[in-house]
Amino acid sequence: MLRHTIGFDITIDISLVIGVVTNRAAEGIETVKFELFDAVELTEDVTLSAGQVVAAGGHGAIVEVFDQGNAYLVELFGQWIKTDHQGNPVPAQPHEPDAFVETQGIALIYPQQLRFVQSVQATVGAQARLLALVDKLPERLVNEVADFAEFLRQKEAQQSA
Repeated sequence: MLRHTIGFDITIDISLVIGVVTNRAAEGIETVKFELFDAVELTEDVTLSAGQVVAAGGHGAIVEVFDQGNAYLVELFGQWIKTDHQGNPVPAQPHEPDAFVETQGIALIYPQQLRFVQSVQATVGAQARLLALVDKLPERLVNEVADFAEFLRQKEAQQSA
């Protein structure tokens, strides 16, 4: 059995995911392709593994792509919060120091359950996107990327001089 563990102590049986996705593709269900870190909105209610329901209209981000975009792992976000002096979460406004958006959970979601909100290019910077891509490369390709980045750095330094 193939298993993939992600943050929040969630373990997903990849073979089950691929099986479900393959069955959905065989049924002719049309899919829309999203990219890693795209901002998305739910088009229907989704029940998380702990039983909590995230209502349609809830926002999230693609954090894993399965079977070439036939299913996605989506981190679903809640309200802006911060912690009080005792470390307890309390409501906050986006402009407040130390405020952040709470994570409601992570769920396996199909393309027809999602609406595109904003592209990865608009949601995260190029550096974060590059880090996520490099993280999935084998070591030999990571070394090639590092060599190329060093070449670009040196080229920029020469042009700036």
